[in-house]
Parts: sequence; C-alpha cells; structure tokens
Amino acid sequence: MSSIGTGYDLYASQFSPDGRVFQVEYAQKAVENSGSVVGIKCKDGVVFGVEKLMKSKLYEVTTNRRIFTIDTHVGMAVAGLLADARKVVKVAREEASNYRSEYGLEIPLKLLASRVASYVHAFTLYAYLRPFGCAVMLSSLGQSGPELYLVDPSGVTWGYHGCAIGKAKQAARTAIEKLKVADLTSEEAVKEIAKIIHTVHDEVKDKSFVLEMSWVTEATNGKHQWVPKDIIEAAETHAKETLQEEVSDDDEDL
Repeated sequence: MSSIGTGYDLYASQFSPDGRVFQVEYAQKAVENSGSVVGIKCKDGVVFGVEKLMKSKLYEVTTNRRIFTIDTHVGMAVAGLLADARKVVKVAREEASNYRSEYGLEIPLKLLASRVASYVHAFTLYAYLRPFGCAVMLSSLGQSGPELYLVDPSGVTWGYHGCAIGKAKQAARTAIEKLKVADLTSEEAVKEIAKIIHTVHDEVKDKSFVLEMSWVTEATNGKHQWVPKDIIEAAETHAKETLQEEVSDDDEDL
C-alpha cells in the first residue's frame, strides 16, 4: 500500500510508513514534465538557458517567460507549473525589496535562496496547503564571485556549479559534468547551454520550442539581463552545426 501512495497521499503533511511524502513527490513529477532548464556558473558569471515548449503555433513567443529578474542583481529560472512559479517569484521579489528597504543593500543570494526555500517548505507542512509544483534556480554575481542555487518543491536548497531541471535533467546534468565550467567564459557557456538543450530536446514528443537565455556577468556589471538575440541565434546555429557534424561522424564510423 505504501509503495503506491494509496491512503498516504491525501495531505502534504502525511508520511507513509516508509517515510515518504507523496504529495512532494507528485510536485517533483510536475517539474520533470516541464521543459529543461540549465544553469552554469562560469568564471565570470552565471548563464541560464530554458527550453520553453510551444504546444501551439498560435502562441505569442514572448509570453509566459520562464526567466525572471528578482532584483537588479538576481535572476531566476523556473521549471514546472508556471502559475505556481509566479507566486515564488513574487515572494522572492518581496524578500529582496524588503532587505533593500531595511538595510539599503542588495540581498545576498545565499540569504535570498534560504528565505525562498523556507517559504516553499512551509507549503509541505500543513494539510490545507499543497507543495509548489515548481523548482527554481537563482543566480547572482556576489562579492565572492558567481553564485547559483536551486530550490526544489520540498524546500531543499543547494549551491551548484552547474545544474539542470525538467524533462531531460539527467542527460543535461551528464553533459554539464563533462564540461570544465570553472574555465568557461559566459559567452562560451551560452554556446554550451544551447548545445545541451538542442541535444536533449525530444523532437518527437515536443516538436517546437523557444530557447530563452539570460545571464548575470562581469560584462553586465553584475546586473541580470537577457542574452542579446543575436548571440542566442549564433549559439543555436553553432549547436545545430556541431550536432550535425557529430551525427555525420557516427554514420562514417558505421
């Protein structure tokens, strides 16, 4: 009974006999059904790349973005239920604004990630609430250098050198592990992320997608900004050419 959640998945505050909280696991499944999100902490900043799935050709490309600016120095990329993620974005913006009003300083990313994680975790403690069906990445360029954090639906937060969430998170993380992320520049990271997302994209199930990218780097003076469109287009062209070359090499080997 406990292995399938029957009778133990009615409330987020209820544990199964083997110590699982099924509603949190269901929320994590909602994240895994979303388009892939990749974040890389390189030597001069942090770069986000989001595979925004377009299920209809009638959609406006610029709507329902999955990358947000929390404060001038903090960016957030989200995977999972977008409506849930917007609430998390609102809370993060309020925390950043309150800290700036109170102390006259930009909120440190580690503190912001901790406060957001505490808020997300609170929704797993009460029977009249449900966990957020989203996971979020936070990026900043602090005094100690680039920073990248992930907050998952359980309210756990980790610092990362490179991370991926969404449908193809395992394949994307494997690709990131092969990179020497600490030696990459932000522009090189843009190319690598574009290649990763094009590699893991499932053209059969999800034919159309838009690649959204942002960065916070030394070149932007520590401000979170969208990656210029021409740089994204160049990165996508490079990614497609590289993948075609790899396919051709494999065919020759056969």
